[in-house]
Amino acid sequence: MTSVSQVGVGIVGVGLMGHGIASSLLRAGHQVSFLNHSGNQPVDDLLAAGAIALNTGREVAQSAEVVILCVTGSPQVEAVLFEPDGVLAGLKPGCVVVDCSTALPSSTEKVAARVTEAGGRFMDAAMTRTPKEAAEGRLNLIVGAPKALFDETLPLLQGFAENIAHAGDVGAGHTLKLLHNFVSLGFSAVLAEATVASRKAGISDTALLEVLGAGGGGGVVLERLRPYIADNDPSGFKFSVANASKDLGYYHTMTEDLAVEGGIAEAVRNLYKSVEDQSLPIPALIGVLEQR
Repeated sequence: MTSVSQVGVGIVGVGLMGHGIASSLLRAGHQVSFLNHSGNQPVDDLLAAGAIALNTGREVAQSAEVVILCVTGSPQVEAVLFEPDGVLAGLKPGCVVVDCSTALPSSTEKVAARVTEAGGRFMDAAMTRTPKEAAEGRLNLIVGAPKALFDETLPLLQGFAENIAHAGDVGAGHTLKLLHNFVSLGFSAVLAEATVASRKAGISDTALLEVLGAGGGGGVVLERLRPYIADNDPSGFKFSVANASKDLGYYHTMTEDLAVEGGIAEAVRNLYKSVEDQSLPIPALIGVLEQR
């Protein structure tokens, strides 16, 4: 890889998170191309900043030394890589494919093998935090990669991430991301049920938030749900119930593959799956439960 200011980066998936990654990399001085897709956020600002829109994954790969995938999950990762005119068709020798999606570790290992066979290098770099931090270049990344590749790629990752953890070899990033999301979404479900019970018991939201915040309920998830509990404002946690259901489904599959206990995760997954409108943001789970 050349000096960090000269890296050509291709991005597949310029949605809520990918758009922020693209804008952060442009500010950091990188050459950025991206795949034209109906699921992208508006891209006029990226084009004005010098990004180039391309029509196939092949073209994106041909333009780049590093290709970042920021799509929904394993089926989408496999599609953009392996479809005709996909990324693998244009991959240059030594190109690094960075998968920032939330994916099944079992799929990740197969994807990594095919990228390697095609002459590229692969790392999973699962994200946490929100689109706001993505736009600010302050994401958290959980990386699965050989140590040498992690060290080589770190300056580029620092262009859009603030906290970067090397979890282990390929697949470790996606594994730890699923563990993280189970804990985060599980705590969100616990808080949602507790909030509804508190209200029905006649406890004020102010008292609930004060006691939880000063005790065992304090933390990042409470602060993301706090605006909804206090003011019915869901903007603190811009993550859909559909994505929660998907990630918890992946976690369920992973626990089966690992042959470990997953009873609590199954209950949490069933709660999210029971929400009729899967497009709702996570905080709105509280309102859904109040109507039951």
